Amino acid sequence: MKGKGGNAGSRFPLSFWEVAAACTVVLGFVLCLLGVYLTMPASDYSFLKLPRTLEDLQILRDHLETYTIDYTTQVLVGYCVVYIFMQTFMIPGTVFMSLLAGALFGVLKGVALVVFTATAGASSCYFLSKLIGRPLVFSLWPDKLSFFQEQVARRRGGLLNYMLFLRVTPTLPNTFINVASPIVDVPYHIFFLATLIGIIPAAYVTVKAGIALGELQSIGDLYDFNSIATLVSYRNPAKGNTQLSLLAVKAADDRDDLGRMPGLHRFVFLLGLFGLEMWGG
Repeated sequence: MKGKGGNAGSRFPLSFWEVAAACTVVLGFVLCLLGVYLTMPASDYSFLKLPRTLEDLQILRDHLETYTIDYTTQVLVGYCVVYIFMQTFMIPGTVFMSLLAGALFGVLKGVALVVFTATAGASSCYFLSKLIGRPLVFSLWPDKLSFFQEQVARRRGGLLNYMLFLRVTPTLPNTFINVASPIVDVPYHIFFLATLIGIIPAAYVTVKAGIALGELQSIGDLYDFNSIATLVSYRNPAKGNTQLSLLAVKAADDRDDLGRMPGLHRFVFLLGLFGLEMWGG
């Protein structure tokens, strides 16, 4: 019996107290959502569920638009709690939440909301992983963790630049970066700044797409080159940069460069367009 117990314990990477800490965090999120629910009017809330398709998202948007006007605080708190919870426990689907922010709150408020919640959720994941994540990360991603650890050790002098690079490129998944950073000794202030700044371009593109939610046929449309190039345009006739960015896309399209351009190069090109639109003269 003792041997069996020892084997079972070795298979599960967390101790009793680590599981208890994770459960306490979950309970905190549940209590926050319960508080929001109790302050809302009596109604049928069967539409409230994590969206997994664009159709689910459109249904949720249609129902929440009215509540956003009359119960703005509750909707904001509920949105933040759900988004941070999903980021903390690496639950897929935050792209739908970012689209929802654009649909409900517009571009500026939506981007601010997504950047805040994504940064808060990533920070929550960072500290939870620092507390209990080491055995899980070593168990789930040993090879990826070794690569990340080696890269961080080599780039200690310019770690902020490297972390920014990871945030704006698909080199490593964001969820992995969140949970592995404390394990490989990335200081929190660098993690925080890289997250806060690095997620702005993707947040802007996704939130702006949420305003035209009905025009999206699939989530894949968000990452289509021409779709993103159009989304990042302000279409402000007073600014020459909009015309310039669209001409750049048109010129590249005419030369058939888009189909041959590697994914990372496409992303960097789009990031340049975003910077041109946001800060160009």
